[in-house]
Amino acid sequence: MKTVDFRHFHLNRGDKVLDLGCGEGRHVISAYVEGEITAIGVDLCLKDLQTAQTRFTDFNEANNEHKAFGLANADALKLPFADNSFDKVICSEVLEHIPDYAAVLKEIERILKPGGLFCASVPRAWPEQICWALSEAYHKVEGGHLRIFKASELRKQIQNLGFRFYRRHWAHALHSPYWWLKCAFWDRQDSNPLIKQYHRFLVWDLMDRPLFTRTLEASLNPVLGKSVVMYFEKASPA
Repeated sequence: MKTVDFRHFHLNRGDKVLDLGCGEGRHVISAYVEGEITAIGVDLCLKDLQTAQTRFTDFNEANNEHKAFGLANADALKLPFADNSFDKVICSEVLEHIPDYAAVLKEIERILKPGGLFCASVPRAWPEQICWALSEAYHKVEGGHLRIFKASELRKQIQNLGFRFYRRHWAHALHSPYWWLKCAFWDRQDSNPLIKQYHRFLVWDLMDRPLFTRTLEASLNPVLGKSVVMYFEKASPA
């Protein structure tokens, strides 16, 4: 399930791309598949990195000298990379989990080259507020969401670091009702038949990508999208 739209985040041949908080690899692998680039994923969770490495084996183009892939176990607050070392940085559904997210944004600014692109996505405010209202446990589980972002405020904070905002869209509208159901039946979510049926529907949509659901979600995203996705360019020296 991709949140980043690579039509708005074009990958050039030879780019070095970082997926910060890559989890099980959905965007770092997607970026590798998308272009002839070096794709690097970073996460604190070693188990997720191991899953990402296993998943990558299905996509590895070992004979393509223009592609490279790597994973690293590292802290987003102190990234083991030199200044101005990446052409693109993705940080998708990560900032809401980190206490000092402002320090992470500064690290992203540090490692991104002037003129480089940055894509940030976070849960959209109003669908997230419903989740919080339906279940206190939803945002109090270990590693859960620490805050609800207002997109306009996050956008301004990133712009204040010297980034130019150039595009925004929303994603995953079909997932908002699913999470509301999970929150409404939090203690019984593993056994609730409605949640199970909705999950089967989402898996079918993800695997088969039928035109009907793709069109439906595209039409609902501006209203119901669970995530807000914003794209920025780091300013070049004058």
